[in-house]
Amino acid sequence: MRLLAIGTRVPGWVQAGFADYARRLPGPYRLELSEIAPARWTRGGDRDKGRREEGERLLGAAPRHALIVALDVAGRMRTSEALACDLEAWLATGRPLVFLIGGAEGLADACLNAASDRWSLSPLVFPHALVRVMLAEQIYRAYSALSGQPYHRGSS
Repeated sequence: MRLLAIGTRVPGWVQAGFADYARRLPGPYRLELSEIAPARWTRGGDRDKGRREEGERLLGAAPRHALIVALDVAGRMRTSEALACDLEAWLATGRPLVFLIGGAEGLADACLNAASDRWSLSPLVFPHALVRVMLAEQIYRAYSALSGQPYHRGSS
């Protein structure tokens, strides 16, 4: 699995949090992060153009024939149990699984259209760097449920 995220400058605690959960994931559940450079924004610049540019970079970094899941506030919210089932189904396709996190202006329409699924962590909007950690933790929680480990039952 690969997480493609816009942004190359994130706080150390984000890097540490993502790395902590990612290192716990074995074999087919292994999660790698690829940081994608954000568009250069200028005051009064064209926001749609920048979002399209970031979308091209994200999709260009995705492996061919990848199953793409877009992190989108308007996407489907899942329980932890539903995520575990979906994760198992996504991996069962045999296709590379890619999660996309957009930049400050969100994901480009091309990314949303290329996505097989859209996942919302919450109706709230979070800092995109924090979403990296939240995604990794939820993937780890789903893996724990699928492998019969107790972590998934906790409220942490």
